[in-house]
Amino acid sequence: MDVEAARESLVDALARRRDVTDESTLAAMRSVPRHEFVPESRRANAYADRPLPIGDDATISAPHMVAIMVDALDLSPGETVLEVGTGCGYHAAVTAEVVGSENVFSVEYSERLAGEARERLARLGYGDVSVRVGDGREGWPENAPYDAAYLTCAAREFPEAVVEQVHPGGRLLGPIGTTRQELVHATRRPDGSLERDGRGGVRFVRMQGR
Repeated sequence: MDVEAARESLVDALARRRDVTDESTLAAMRSVPRHEFVPESRRANAYADRPLPIGDDATISAPHMVAIMVDALDLSPGETVLEVGTGCGYHAAVTAEVVGSENVFSVEYSERLAGEARERLARLGYGDVSVRVGDGREGWPENAPYDAAYLTCAAREFPEAVVEQVHPGGRLLGPIGTTRQELVHATRRPDGSLERDGRGGVRFVRMQGR
């Protein structure tokens, strides 16, 4: 497989979508080698626009969903971002292309996935992305406040600790719901409440933890 051609074809398809409009998002998708983030047995499908299993009941999200989420957060270089659910590290790498690797802080419940993601990110030039093992519902308070936070796994609601770690005016994004999930974009108000905007139905693996 010509991975460069496959990636260009994928990004061209993403560019034709109405829900992916930011050039920085498309540039990030073009820069990150998705095939490096999937198991070797799945690499023939690395640039198919669909999720793929990566072990420990986790998946790498479909490329279009990663692009939609990065685009929806309207990120700028230098903004600090909390990710809940590192998985294989692909989404973190795409985010890092926009804000800078040193500004991405990611929490992963699976010790194996966290260790593999940390090694993979370092090997591919994203070594300044910070990854730790923990319960994503607790966020990563030591590096707060964040400009934005997103979930790569479904939760009943945005975790209270994660909301508190985003500064007023900051953005949150994630699949919210149990049997039926919706991608929800939210802005944190000064009083800590959220101004919410539904972005359509989605299907993600559930958040692990307590």
